[in-house]
Amino acid sequence: MPAGGFSSVPPAGVEFEAKITPIVIISCMMAATGGLMFGYDVGVSGGVTSMPDFLKKFFPVVYRKTRNPGSEGNYCKYDNQGLQLFTSSLYLAGLTATFFASYTTRTLGRRLTMLIAGCFFIVGVVLNAAAQDLTMLIIGRILLGCGVGFANQAVPLFLSEIAPTRIRGGLNILFQLNVTIGILFANLVNYGTAKIKGGWGWRLSLGLAGIPALLLTVGALLVVDSPNSLIERGRVEQGKAVLRKIRGTDNIEPEFLELVEASRLAKQVKHPFRNLLQRRNRPQLVIAVALQIFQQCTGINAIMFYAPVLFDTLGFGNDAALYSAVITGAVNVLSTVVSIYSVDKVGRRVLLLEAGVQMFFSQVIIAIILGVKVKDHSEDLHKGFAIFVVVMVCTFVSAFAWSWGPLGWLIPSETFPLETRSAGQSVTVCVNLLFTFVIAQAFLSMLCHFKFGIFLFFSSWVLVMSIFTLFLIPETKNVPIEEMTERVWKQHWFWKRFMDDDEYVTNGDFAKKNGHANGFDPASQL
Repeated sequence: MPAGGFSSVPPAGVEFEAKITPIVIISCMMAATGGLMFGYDVGVSGGVTSMPDFLKKFFPVVYRKTRNPGSEGNYCKYDNQGLQLFTSSLYLAGLTATFFASYTTRTLGRRLTMLIAGCFFIVGVVLNAAAQDLTMLIIGRILLGCGVGFANQAVPLFLSEIAPTRIRGGLNILFQLNVTIGILFANLVNYGTAKIKGGWGWRLSLGLAGIPALLLTVGALLVVDSPNSLIERGRVEQGKAVLRKIRGTDNIEPEFLELVEASRLAKQVKHPFRNLLQRRNRPQLVIAVALQIFQQCTGINAIMFYAPVLFDTLGFGNDAALYSAVITGAVNVLSTVVSIYSVDKVGRRVLLLEAGVQMFFSQVIIAIILGVKVKDHSEDLHKGFAIFVVVMVCTFVSAFAWSWGPLGWLIPSETFPLETRSAGQSVTVCVNLLFTFVIAQAFLSMLCHFKFGIFLFFSSWVLVMSIFTLFLIPETKNVPIEEMTERVWKQHWFWKRFMDDDEYVTNGDFAKKNGHANGFDPASQL
C-alpha cells in the first residue's frame, strides 16, 4: 500500500462511528480496478509469449527453438533476453514511476493519481495491440508499467483511507483480490485467443487490457477524493463534507479532528526518508523490505508470468498449457477470498507459517517429479504425472494467495508509525517492483540452467522466509497502529532492543519531548 500522505487511526480503544455506505462500496470497487489492470498485465504476458504467431513476429529465434528444440532442450527453448524484457520492462518502468507517483499522490491527491494511471494504461494498451515491431511493443509495456507505478501508489492508500476501520483490512485485500481476478481474466482470454486463426489472437489479448484501463479511468473521474487527501492539501471543509458523506453519519467530529491532527503532525516531519533510517524505525523497515524480497523469492510471479510457457516446457502442449494456467488462476482468486475472511481471525503469523509449510513441500514434490520424468529431450510428461504437477502448482498458488500475497502488503502498511508511513510505503513498493523485475528478467534463463532445480531454488527461499517469520515477524492482528510500539515492538524478544525509551516519542508529543515548540525536524536527531 505505497503512497505519499498520511492516514489516521482511532486513539487506543476507540472506534469512530461509521456506516458501510453505498458510496464507500462503489468507490472501493472502482478504485480496485487498478488491481484488475495490474493483474491482467501480469497474466497476459505469459499467454502471448507462448503463442506461435506472436513469437514468429517479434521473437523469430525463440519461435524456431520452440518448433525444433534441437540441442537446446525443452528447458532452454524460451531462454531469450528480449522475450524476458517484454515481460520485465513493465516492472522496471513501474519502479521508476513510483518516485513520481509518490509526489502526485501527496500534492494532487489520490483521485488524480488514479486518473493519471488510467491514462498511461490506455495509451500503453493501444501501442501494444497495434505493435508493428519490438520497439513499439516494449514502449507500450513501459507505459503500462508507468500506469502500474501510479496505480499501486494511489489505489491501496485510497482504499485504506476511505474504508471504515472495522473493514479496512478486508477492503485493503480487495486490491489484491482484483489482481488475482485480472490474472484469471487474462488466462481465460489467452485460452480463447490462442485458437483464433489468422495470427491476430495475441493483439486481442493485449487489446482487451483496455477494459480494466477504461474502468479505472472512468472510476477515477466519478469517485471523490479521500478526506485525508483533501485535508492534507488544505481543503479542510471539503474534507469534512466528504467524511460526513462517506461515513453516513453526522457524528464525525472525533474522526475529523484526528485527521486534522494527523495532517498537522505529518507536515512537521521534514525528512521522512532520513527519519526512516533511525534506530527505532529499523524493525519496521527490515520487515517491510524482507517481506517484499521474500514475496518474490517464493517464485509466485515466475509461475504467474510464465505459467503457459512453463507448462508447455513440461510437455503439456500449447492448449493444455493455457488450460492449466486458467486453473491456477482460478485457485489464486478463490484463495485470496479465504485471506479476506481469515486474516483478522486467525492472524498474520499463522497464515504465513502454514503457507510456508504448504509451499515448501509442494515445490519439493514438483522438483522430484520433474527431475525424474522430464528430461531435456523428452517429448511428453505422462498424463497422471502432468495432472499431479498441476495439483501441486495449485497447492503452492493457494498457499501464497492467502498469505504472502496480501500480507506482504498489509503488514508494512500497518506497522510504520505516522511520521515514516509515507517514506516506508514508498520503499516497500520500490523494493517489490525491483525484485519483480529481477525475477521476471531472470526466470527463463534460470529455468534453462537450473532445469527442475528451479523449484528447489525457490523452496529453499520458502524455508528461509518461514524461519524469519517464526522468529522475527510479530503478530499485529487487532492492534491499533498507534499502539504498535508499546504492544508489539517493545514486547518482542528481539526488536525490543531497538525501542529506546529516551529516543522513541509518540506522535502526540514528539515535538514537546524534543524541545521544539514550533515543530520537529527528525533529521536533527541523526
